[in-house]
Amino acid sequence: MHRTIRTPRASHPADRLRGIALAGLAGTLLATTAAFAADEVLLDSGARLEGTVLKRTDAKLWLDIGPTVIEISMDDIAEVTSASGDSAPVVQREDDLFSIAQNPIELSPREHAKLIGPAVIKVGTPGGLGSGVIINEDGSAITNAHVIQGETALRATVWFPQPDGTLKRTVIEDIEIIAVNNHLDLALIKITHPDGQPFQFATVEPVDEVEGGQPVFAIGNPLGLERTLTQGVVSTRNRGLDGLSYIQTDTPINPGNSGGPLFNTHGEVIGITNMIIGGGQNLGFAIPARYVKDFVRNREAFAYDSFNPNSGRNYHDPPRRRNFAAPEMLRDGGSPGNPGS
Repeated sequence: MHRTIRTPRASHPADRLRGIALAGLAGTLLATTAAFAADEVLLDSGARLEGTVLKRTDAKLWLDIGPTVIEISMDDIAEVTSASGDSAPVVQREDDLFSIAQNPIELSPREHAKLIGPAVIKVGTPGGLGSGVIINEDGSAITNAHVIQGETALRATVWFPQPDGTLKRTVIEDIEIIAVNNHLDLALIKITHPDGQPFQFATVEPVDEVEGGQPVFAIGNPLGLERTLTQGVVSTRNRGLDGLSYIQTDTPINPGNSGGPLFNTHGEVIGITNMIIGGGQNLGFAIPARYVKDFVRNREAFAYDSFNPNSGRNYHDPPRRRNFAAPEMLRDGGSPGNPGS
């Protein structure tokens, strides 16, 4: 099935002039590219270009048409169709539950949302809700420990892609808690597909290459608003809090986002969102992917046991003197009076 990417049509006169110029170029280049299977770019003018898409961002696309490489503004493009019709090939690692992508393509958050959005789920309990991300086709998923803390009756809302391009909302209650690490605030759960079909999943960044200032985006269910996408940048890659290192981002995070993925522009999970600073503005934090991978690799050490009081139980900290000089850290973006889920 071809993967199609649509963009709004340009209306400015200068945009129309660029479209006319590109249309003339398309007429001279189409014959040289028709002899092999190629990616296809449909311009706003109606002209088509065929070649190999080398790179694309939210602003531009670079197309190799044989004798040269042309740069096209995304404002001039109505549709892009991949020759393969598939996303970047994925390699399942033998020793882990998560997967990595080979040569992932850099795309805009809008484009990635169509491809990996169905891998993001809503995790519900009798006491609240949060988010999560499916990391393999068997239904293994990551969320925050505090989202499922003290609960065993879980349900997951999953959106399955349909042949007509729509998404079917499905609530699944057949969920198993595999492992819980309260210190890292991570939990591994297993969802069973109602029809026994493979799940759509997200890949994890293979190497820690997060940098300050790089664009990122999050998908989750803040305040129950399902499939909400927010974007921003990495404020700093190493923010030390409670003995751990977090990714700080200005991507808006609210109650219900907890456990959801933080993506880079390649569509890879680079972190799991889990808290903000109460009273601050755009001060969100995510658990780095390196912690997530270590947790998954060593999941047997954190195996969930309903009879173990240290698994799935939340003991409150003793009262302490409040220091007004230091902002209070709040998981799930709650407030002192309403800590969220």
